[in-house]
Amino acid sequence: MTVVVKAQQLTSVRAGRTLFADLDVQVEAGGVLHVEGPNGAGKSTLLRILAGLLTPQRGQVDLFGQPAAADLEQWQRRLLFIGHKAAVKSELTALENLDLQACFDGATVADPWQLLETVGLLGLEDIPAQQLSAGQQRRIALARLWYSPAPLWILDEPFTALDQAGIELLQQRFAEHSAAGGTLILTSHQPLSWQPPQLKHLRVEVVS
Repeated sequence: MTVVVKAQQLTSVRAGRTLFADLDVQVEAGGVLHVEGPNGAGKSTLLRILAGLLTPQRGQVDLFGQPAAADLEQWQRRLLFIGHKAAVKSELTALENLDLQACFDGATVADPWQLLETVGLLGLEDIPAQQLSAGQQRRIALARLWYSPAPLWILDEPFTALDQAGIELLQQRFAEHSAAGGTLILTSHQPLSWQPPQLKHLRVEVVS
């Protein structure tokens, strides 16, 4: 099985406090890693380190068999990171946000209207995001999961602000990604109702 993510001896120190130390992570193609732990334990920090957005105090992360320093641009093209905030442009409509996101991702949305319907936003395409609910804004951000070519998804609290139907839709998309050989790393305060065969759990605790 191809190893997609391999991190060894990761240590992160923020504001003089050790969030986690000597942490090892390994996820294979088609695998799912569910990162768990209390607030403030460093779950978001860990995901940002794995995505190449933060540098650990100690340790190394390899993605697809190469360290970040080897080719950071190629590394970032092969992963999709979505943080715990929706990160949409409030003055743009849902449709305009989709176009902008696809541009940033270097992807093409074959049928934006079908995508809007899939994520439950059809009929809201011309409304500025700032006038939409938190859950609807979250759906705009998560629409990237339906067109991104990245084999690795790193998602920080993807279920935030979603209703039960949105959560079920998202877990169905996760299942499709994993079945196609894609890899998923996510944090969530709630258990996954979807239990893939390659699911791993990693609990992060504050060290000091």
